[in-house]
Amino acid sequence: MNDSAGVRLWNGAMLPTPGVFQIDPAHTTAGFVARHLMVTQVRGRFEKVEGTVHIADDPLDSSASAVIDTGSITTGAAERDAHLRSADFLDIEAFPKMSFISRQVHGGSSGPKWSVVNGQMVRRRRGGAGKFVCVGELTIKGVTRPIELDVSIDGVKGDPWGGERLALSATGEIDREAYGMTWNVALEAGGWLVSQRVQIEIRAQAIRMT
Repeated sequence: MNDSAGVRLWNGAMLPTPGVFQIDPAHTTAGFVARHLMVTQVRGRFEKVEGTVHIADDPLDSSASAVIDTGSITTGAAERDAHLRSADFLDIEAFPKMSFISRQVHGGSSGPKWSVVNGQMVRRRRGGAGKFVCVGELTIKGVTRPIELDVSIDGVKGDPWGGERLALSATGEIDREAYGMTWNVALEAGGWLVSQRVQIEIRAQAIRMT
């Protein structure tokens, strides 16, 4: 196994040295969590993800982009997955891809405790070594909206084939209705069948290319 990795110490965290990393789909989960009947968490993921992470000399100048095949959505229930692929939600026939591109990166400990994302007040993660806030744009169904992701650099490690892997995780939240996914059913006792807000959960591994 190659135990060496290109790392450096930055503000108390071990970060990758500058370079380009390509997302490894086999070891990456682009997941989400929504609520059903206002109480139960339902988890899903997209199985086809590709993307690139550029680590800059100054980590705060780094950037990332990703493209997801919307038809690869899975929640473990075939009927529900078919509905999510329909025009009520992702409309995969008309919009086979969704995408993300970063615009800014901030240290996780800087900036206000609260920020406004998609018109909603969102509590930001407490800072710490290896934690950042990535501000970017998420495009779903042809609609592009700002999004903030709390990003954690989880490690850099050499692999058995002489390569180098970067592990990172990210969380965020979107308002699905802001992307035209407004389908819902009102509950007799109040509330809605499907939550308006959806949590984003990403666990990614990327291979150094340069």
